[in-house]
Amino acid sequence: MYNVSDCKIVDLSQVHNDAGNITVLENNKNIPFNIKRIYYLYDVPMGTDRGGHGHYELQQYIVAASGSFTFVLDDGVSRKKIFLNDPSKALHIQPGIWREIKDFSSGSICLVLASHEYSESDYIRDYEEYLKYRNDTSII
Repeated sequence: MYNVSDCKIVDLSQVHNDAGNITVLENNKNIPFNIKRIYYLYDVPMGTDRGGHGHYELQQYIVAASGSFTFVLDDGVSRKKIFLNDPSKALHIQPGIWREIKDFSSGSICLVLASHEYSESDYIRDYEEYLKYRNDTSII
């Protein structure tokens, strides 16, 4: 079972050029899983929070493609806030971590690279159920 300390900021390689920068992300090279799904959050109204769930199996790389936002990660014991505002860095979220996304700046784009295709059965959407899951699996 992973803890919030296992969720880290990862520096992504950059190629600098007078015409701009490029960052390349590749399965099992600089991302430690095969990307099965890509999605992004944008036009999030000021003061709106997103997330509010955990996953049993899903891993994610999160990139602030534009603007900024804050992830609040929770493993049932510890909480950790991570501010993202640099497209050359990714937040690697491990399975079994509750996440909330807050403080979206105007024009922000939250890019998500996911290890699994969408499956509602992988979501834990109730925090009390999440805590029960964490407590049950910590015994095993």
